[in-house]
Amino acid sequence: MEKRELAGRMVLPIGLGCMNLSWAYGDPPPHEQKVALLERALELGYDHFDTANVYGLGANETLLGEAIMDRRGDFLLASKTGIVVHGPARGIDCRPEAMLASLDESLARLKSDRIDLFYMHRFDPKVPIADMVGALSRAIEAGKIGAYGVSEWGAAHIREAHAVHPMAAVQAEYSLWTRNPEIAVLETTRELGIAFVAFSPVARGALGGELRDPATLAEKDLRRTMPRFDADNWPRNLALIDRFDALAAQAGIAPAQLALAWLLAQGPHVHVIPGTTSIAHLEENFATLSLNVAPDLLASAGALINQSTVSGPRYSPAAQATVDTEDFAS
Repeated sequence: MEKRELAGRMVLPIGLGCMNLSWAYGDPPPHEQKVALLERALELGYDHFDTANVYGLGANETLLGEAIMDRRGDFLLASKTGIVVHGPARGIDCRPEAMLASLDESLARLKSDRIDLFYMHRFDPKVPIADMVGALSRAIEAGKIGAYGVSEWGAAHIREAHAVHPMAAVQAEYSLWTRNPEIAVLETTRELGIAFVAFSPVARGALGGELRDPATLAEKDLRRTMPRFDADNWPRNLALIDRFDALAAQAGIAPAQLALAWLLAQGPHVHVIPGTTSIAHLEENFATLSLNVAPDLLASAGALINQSTVSGPRYSPAAQATVDTEDFAS
């Protein structure tokens, strides 16, 4: 598959989401396994690595700084700011002074003088968009970041920000079973010439071919708080997943590969950043780039799993309240 433009650079459309090397899905692997996975990613040809200051409260950026910054010229580096954590509570702070201080802290942890793509991790309704974008445009002028993006912003706010200073990328959860970007954001990014970066493209592991019982997930696994994995919704979703796995098996590919191929077919501006702690899965995901998946198979996958067939909302009400991307329920 040909490379696609992202933040002024041509990269492969499958990048590496680094979050779960440090946080969110159970206990992270030992440090040496994390380093080995990142090194293997570079060996394979991954050239887009995505992290954030909040992943492990800085631990993920520190990991990348230690493990792969000796190859800094070989990849596009993306990070994020804006989510703040105070003990068990989370909030959003995109005040200019807060973001610029956070940027300097991220650069220090990453051992880099520049982040190629710097996202506002969530929309902050307390701060005027012109002020938020203005701060990041000054960071671009200073050479600290190459471009800015936003994560989980709605279409109207994307347009407003892009009018202040051109936006390089929009990141949002997008997969066969999370179609919210199709309401407005996907078309908005296409129209404005903004790259779209899909996180959780394998439905938070549900379409990865292995998860059978969420009750086996680690106690602190983030998915335990998500309605689609609860005891009411999971049996119905698992029935869909079984049919999806059969589709992939009939084509001789892995379920995750079918999920990624479907996303990449949604537009030439679409990128995906699956995360993993497994080198085997890392290799499997990357191999999707060499597959030629039939359009009728992609259509069948999309008809099988979509916003009308999946059971349960993507987030709890409290988590959904922090998301600006348009929601089918509203």
